[in-house]
Amino acid sequence: MPTILRRPFGRTGHDSSVTLFGAAALGRVSQADADKTMELIMQYGINHIDTAASYGEAEDQLGPWLAKQRKDFFLATKTGERTYQKAKEEIHRSLERMQVDNFDLIQLHNLVHPDDWDIAMGPGGALEAAIEAREQGLVRFIGVTGHGLAVAAMHYRSLQTFAFDSILLPWNYVMKRNERYAADFERVVGLAKEKGVAVQTIKAIMRGPWGTTERSRSTWYEPLENQSDIERAVHFVLARGDVFLNTVGDINVLPKVLEAASRFAGYGPNDDEMSEMLGKRQMSSMFA
Repeated sequence: MPTILRRPFGRTGHDSSVTLFGAAALGRVSQADADKTMELIMQYGINHIDTAASYGEAEDQLGPWLAKQRKDFFLATKTGERTYQKAKEEIHRSLERMQVDNFDLIQLHNLVHPDDWDIAMGPGGALEAAIEAREQGLVRFIGVTGHGLAVAAMHYRSLQTFAFDSILLPWNYVMKRNERYAADFERVVGLAKEKGVAVQTIKAIMRGPWGTTERSRSTWYEPLENQSDIERAVHFVLARGDVFLNTVGDINVLPKVLEAASRFAGYGPNDDEMSEMLGKRQMSSMFA
């Protein structure tokens, strides 16, 4: 089985697989299925796990595995709390749930709204809890994540305010066609490169919002399903060379994403190929 390429994860000193395992996929599965999924990602050479306190039972499902395999992974989680005390409590709860002594990366989760930003980044905010955890050796690095069309601009503000080690935000072909978002994305990625900040992307294989309440996947967006479509979408992101791709939040679609990433040969589809897929699959944005 071919393994997935690795790149330096910003200035952390760690070479991470270009596709990071998005453990949101484990939020509502059995422990047996979680174990099988972890075995699969290891077969593909995935060495970086990205989870969050809010991803259902994901941290609990990772616990038994990490108790044995912690050294094999760069481990990242997130806190969605905004105040120091609540964020501190959530960080310690995540350590307990995953049965580990430390994380490699703690991220302020979905920090986009200006009011949330002011609280988390201000006195008595969640950032203080993250810094304290780093000083105590509970985490090594601190990042920030977000969704929506305003996230790239807010991340730019965050990187100007604090020396974050990573950012996470959406990127796919549909979002590239949004001129405002694309401009903000390129600006924040440029700043991240200057500062040695790792850039993680999400929603690579998003087809669009669900058109029905009958959902066949556990993702909150409707994903692409065809293997060749997924390969185009994955290779489109990876071909940038300066970002990482977080895998899909459904364990049944995950093998297709891993297979696509393992076939990445350093280049991606051209604009005509992506435009053709966009029209054929009626791809659209989740974000207004």
